[in-house]
Amino acid sequence: MGKLMLGNEAVARGAYEAGVTVAAAYPGTPSTEITENIAKYDDIYSEWSPNEKVALEVAIGASIAGARAICSMKHVGLNVAADPLFTVSYTGVNGGLVIMVADDPGMHSSQNEQDSRIYALGSKIPMLEPADSQECKDYVKLAFEISEKFDAPVIVRLSTRVSHSQSIVNVGEKENYQLKEYKKNFGKYVMMPAMARLRHVEVEKRMALLKDYSENSGINKIEWGSKDVGIITSGVAYQYAREAFGDVSYLKLGMVHPLPEKLISDFAKEVKKLYIIEELEPFIENFAKGLGIEAIGKSALPVMGEYSTQLLKEKILGEKVDIGSVLNENVPVRPPVMCPGCPHRGMFYVMRKLKLVVSGDIGCYTLGALPPTEAMDTCVCMGASVGIAHGMEKARGKEFGKRTVGVLGDSTFIHSGITGLIDIVYNKGISTILVLDNSITGMTGHQHNPTTGYTIKGEPTKQVDLVKLANAIGIDRVRVADPFDIKEFEKVVKEEINTEEPSLIISQRPCELLKSVKYEGTLKIKQEACKNCKLCLSVGCPSLVDQGDTVEINEALCVGCGLCTKVCNFNAIVKAGETNG
Repeated sequence: MGKLMLGNEAVARGAYEAGVTVAAAYPGTPSTEITENIAKYDDIYSEWSPNEKVALEVAIGASIAGARAICSMKHVGLNVAADPLFTVSYTGVNGGLVIMVADDPGMHSSQNEQDSRIYALGSKIPMLEPADSQECKDYVKLAFEISEKFDAPVIVRLSTRVSHSQSIVNVGEKENYQLKEYKKNFGKYVMMPAMARLRHVEVEKRMALLKDYSENSGINKIEWGSKDVGIITSGVAYQYAREAFGDVSYLKLGMVHPLPEKLISDFAKEVKKLYIIEELEPFIENFAKGLGIEAIGKSALPVMGEYSTQLLKEKILGEKVDIGSVLNENVPVRPPVMCPGCPHRGMFYVMRKLKLVVSGDIGCYTLGALPPTEAMDTCVCMGASVGIAHGMEKARGKEFGKRTVGVLGDSTFIHSGITGLIDIVYNKGISTILVLDNSITGMTGHQHNPTTGYTIKGEPTKQVDLVKLANAIGIDRVRVADPFDIKEFEKVVKEEINTEEPSLIISQRPCELLKSVKYEGTLKIKQEACKNCKLCLSVGCPSLVDQGDTVEINEALCVGCGLCTKVCNFNAIVKAGETNG
């Protein structure tokens, strides 16, 4: 029976059909929907973990205990999970262990472009790469088989297009997977140096067996067409190549590590002209060149951004592709902005007014770097705002430190901000850190986290108390403030940045998009009272429209949060239902 599925949804279905017992993840676009869909299967224990490292460790524990386990993350999440990743390659598995990683060519929602195939190579872990939703489901099931056959974790690499595109998937029945027996085996699972040296030998033996599997299993397959042109490709790039080149010969790689040396060499000998088409790094190309194979790859194609059928036709075939007159017209850019009613907007208004140096972080609030607030100085990775603020203070002294704050979300703070705050306390820093508590994980689509009090299935659970947590690690100055009470919020910030000790401000107001948040109607501007000072525009709300001689409120966008009324000195902003009197 065929069903239209997102690639991520198909991964979840594959996990279900494979008899997975445990699924763990930290949300990160484009991988988030994998675990959201897994959570719909009551047979599978699923969780949002505090970060990707913990998620992988949970999955490793489940695997060692004899269960099939899956862990999902985006490419930068694999950086966080790299520590257990490299060592679980040595320990191997008991029950099958599959690690889903979604790369983001084009950086649609990421701070860098990164090729996760390099991790597979470095950690000596096999990697599969599906090209559509059906393969997403099938490859996940195959990955569990490979994992248990070769005593190895298996990485399945997705990309934004594969994760978020839909195609038909033929669903099957759930496998009756029985937990494997757990046996104490410290030589296999306790990676002290003496044991690790012996396990490294096993890893090399495994890689030799996996190379043979890559050559002969059929997951890497040749599709013969015209031999005038041959194309080696994988993943979504295969789909682009099929559309661009049509009836030529293809070597479609489903296993991208280890690569099939003989298959690639034999294919190259049969075609007159060889292209290697892969997004991001020349991973396959470098391997082929190491075999002495001549091929056209990154000399014609970029190492940055997403590919497309149009790009391949233009760069390789020299065809100028007309994608339609409408798209060729000049279209005004629409940079992303914080939503109307966003609780972060008041906080950034204060940051800019006080001319603070703001060490930022990953989340909705990263948008505070853009006009008109322009109130963020740095953004590197999850949790980095805390350490960077501390480093700035230590580099330039306490007076500079008093003008420097770190800002990060509640979920990001749990993810990787706590250790940075401990560092500030331990090393006698004076930084002020703001945790932007909007009651949810916002940027990735409203997932729960340890500060919300609910699990991935919406079940009530213990809620992290940020005040007690801060006190426990040595922060004596902890303030909770509403960022929409601008005067009070500014007062709190001024007091905390002028102390000679570290402090934590919890900027607490729920995300406007939560169903529980209700504002009373939209607002409008009384033009007879408005002085056209345009101070209201400084909050950066998209519902405020500068018409030149006047400022108006777009009632289709306004949610009635009232933040703009807090900066208007002339009481010119009122509820839409009120008269102009």
